[in-house]
Order: sequence, then C-alpha cells, then structure tokens
Amino acid sequence: MTTPLPAYLTGYPPTLTEPVARLLEQGRLGEALLRKYPQAHEVRTDRALYEYVQGLRGEHLRNAPQPSRIAFDGKLQSVGRALGTHTRIARVQGGKLRTKHEIHIAAVFREAPPEFLRMIVAHELAHLKESAHDKAFYQLCRHIEPDYHQLEFDVRVYLCHLAGGGEVLWPARRADGSV
Repeated sequence: MTTPLPAYLTGYPPTLTEPVARLLEQGRLGEALLRKYPQAHEVRTDRALYEYVQGLRGEHLRNAPQPSRIAFDGKLQSVGRALGTHTRIARVQGGKLRTKHEIHIAAVFREAPPEFLRMIVAHELAHLKESAHDKAFYQLCRHIEPDYHQLEFDVRVYLCHLAGGGEVLWPARRADGSV
C-alpha cells in the first residue's frame, strides 16, 4: 500500500502519480530528481532575479508591461500553495489610473534547478498578458518555456518530496563551495 501523496499532484492520472508515490515511500524521490536536475541555478538575490526576469521578458514579451518589483518571497509557500504571484496594483495619480505590476517568487526556488526557476518565471510573466489560467495563458507559458507542462509536473514532484520530509536538494553554496 502506498502512502497518499500531498495535494500537489491532485488531478494528475495514476499513471503519473503512482511511480512518484512509490519513490517517495522508498525514500528515493530526491535521488531521482537529482539525476534529472543535477545543478542549481545561480540566481540568489532579488537583484539577480530582477535581471533574470527582465531578460526573459525582453526576449519573449517585449510588449508586456514592465514589472515595478520582482523579488523572492519567503511567505509564499505557506499561503495557498502559491509558487509565485503576479500582482496588479491600480492607483489614481493626478486624475489618471496607473497600474503597477509586481512579481514574487517563492523563496523555495532560490535553491532550485534553473529549469524550475524558468518555469515559475514563465508562469508569472504570462500573467502580464493573460490574467486567467486558460488556453491562451498556457500557450504563452509554452512560448516562453516549451517544456512548461513537464517542468510544472516536476516542480510539483519536488514539492511532494519536501512535504514528505525530504531535504532541500540544491542547497545554496558559499563562495568556498561549502553548503
């Protein structure tokens, strides 16, 4: 009998979730993820994240609104299972309506493979153009990151690993190479 998976994989078919549940139960899920994604990204600061997001936006969504704030957020993981957020803030200034856009990425992705960060950023950038999670939104996500759907599944698998008591697989390294 397999242990029930955390809610991150709700809605996926058993052909995908059962192997994950087996690996989680055997304590080998982290090992499998490390084989597939051996390296962590180098984006560690809010400034580096800002530059990374702006680079992707400039490459794929030149006409999208400019985010005014981009940062890692330590509160996101615990609130509503959000991995990132895109916020529109509308204010009236001098009789005109001004809209600011903010992107926050869950701090858990400060220590993750570059593919995971790219998928989360693609998702949040897509919200600059499309607010709903509909067909147009996911087409835009795939325009920015062609492997979007596979990476989303793998991110959810990693979150199951963490929820099951697993360690962070890509811990931040100091300049001397130590953890």
